[in-house]
Amino acid sequence: MGGGVVGVCLINTHFNFPLFNDFTNICKVKNHTISRRKFGIHCSSSTPDLSIITAKKITIVRHGLSSWNAESRVQGSSDLSVLTDTGAKQAERCRNALADIHFDRCFSSPITRAKSTAEIIWQGRKEPLVFLDSLKEAHLFFLEGMKNEDAKKIYPKEYTTWREDPVNFHVNGVYPIKKLWDTATDAWREILSTPGESILVVTHKSMLRALVCTSLGLGPERFRAFDVDNGGMCVFNFNKRGEAMLHSLNMTSHMYGDHTYLY
Repeated sequence: MGGGVVGVCLINTHFNFPLFNDFTNICKVKNHTISRRKFGIHCSSSTPDLSIITAKKITIVRHGLSSWNAESRVQGSSDLSVLTDTGAKQAERCRNALADIHFDRCFSSPITRAKSTAEIIWQGRKEPLVFLDSLKEAHLFFLEGMKNEDAKKIYPKEYTTWREDPVNFHVNGVYPIKKLWDTATDAWREILSTPGESILVVTHKSMLRALVCTSLGLGPERFRAFDVDNGGMCVFNFNKRGEAMLHSLNMTSHMYGDHTYLY
């Protein structure tokens, strides 16, 4: 890793679990022993095994700094938050860092802050961007748009649950993080069924967490087991059986210098 890298940056950290399987494994995340549970929070025998035509490398990027990131507001699925000038520069750094890597396709959340990031990163590529609703951020109801300090004062119980026990945060019987696990599964099916060996994905932090966790068989109770910075990248290798190996988590070297990735 280059000097000056801050935050979580685990390079060549490998986990290897089937994406959709029922057995129990043990893995290490943030120095905790985690029991690998059956995929999803509401599991049933209808959860399919996933096989793919060719092995794939998937690169997932979190969008650049948004206006609501800068203002410390709860974002969720709201589309009122836009990419800042800093966020656009972060997206440019991502584009430059990935310039030497061939991608067959780019999938993005259609929410503006992610869409704008994807458009910058994908400049000069031939294939059109593909926008997936399944890559949208979690819906956080009345918390969306509120400054974190205000949300904590006005809705102390709900906000504290969201921050400290997000899997149990719910509004009118809807559990956004549990629901996010199902949505992430849908996104993986779409992404992995697409022809090609190298695919780029641009999305949001909560969805990125869900994509990482679902691929490794971790339940929504592990939602805050790791963090991903604005413009941070995660890289997966998938074999033909649909088994995921996490190659890199929250790569951020490109944010602190002219770093070009080759993998």
